Amino acid sequence: MQVKLLRSRGLRWMLLGVGALAVVLGGTVSIMSNSARAGGALEERKLPMRFSWVACEPNCGWISAVGIVTGDSPKDFEEFARDRDLTGATLVLDSSGGSVNDAITLGRRFRALKMRTTVGMTQRPSRANERPRIVPEAYCESMCVFLLLAGTTRYVPDTAHVRVHQIWMGDRADDAKAASYSAQDLMIVERDIGRLAKYTFDMGGAGDLLLLALNVPPWEDLHELSRAELRTTNVMTTELLADVLPAKGTTPVAELAPKVQDKARDKQQDRFPVALDKQLSRTAEALPTATVAATPQQ
Repeated sequence: MQVKLLRSRGLRWMLLGVGALAVVLGGTVSIMSNSARAGGALEERKLPMRFSWVACEPNCGWISAVGIVTGDSPKDFEEFARDRDLTGATLVLDSSGGSVNDAITLGRRFRALKMRTTVGMTQRPSRANERPRIVPEAYCESMCVFLLLAGTTRYVPDTAHVRVHQIWMGDRADDAKAASYSAQDLMIVERDIGRLAKYTFDMGGAGDLLLLALNVPPWEDLHELSRAELRTTNVMTTELLADVLPAKGTTPVAELAPKVQDKARDKQQDRFPVALDKQLSRTAEALPTATVAATPQQ
């Protein structure tokens, strides 16, 4: 597949799942996974990440986060959270990855809110007397794994798929072995590995997670974490769904109440920037075999 270079506001590297489906996002071309599901659910995963509140009863619910992380995702989350108290809420992820710098920003925001995380596909009721439910056969690939890591408590269903791989220069992922690389390219990749390592350890992840991810080059399929690896990497911290989604009638997952707009809250938000400057966003991309991405021209 040939993808022309496009201009954008800055370079970002992206972690995306295996399989080539091109989508244009704000002047950049990204490729995302077709390994998860066909039909409507897959269509959602082609789009930028969307946040929505799913209420199962007045005192029960969760945040559904579906799609790929883009440069707009941190801002979109702040808009979603503006009139909601999401402290301690549960985040249900169904994602092929996305922009690493923006995902790190999101992950730190989730941790500051003491969120709990899991993997699943939200199925909304088709009838008035039905309740929404979480389908566990979902995918959390690439940078999504590091969003999952942001939860204070993390649960992965037995039938969910959590997959990792290494970073690469996005404009050379199509033929990574034959491409040429400069010292500047190597500097960018090594710098961003350091950024990701710091984030991983800050979130309580183990070095084994980075080791497993960085052992998978872009010409190989993503590595799916086994149950044992989910535990040893600290991606999963509990075997009980109830630890992230309390049962009906118990402590509410989150309270959605209007919050007072004041200077104190604005100051709190200032600690979680919704965009990186151009210098910080100059970075690599990480894409597996049969997947390509466009790196903007400078």
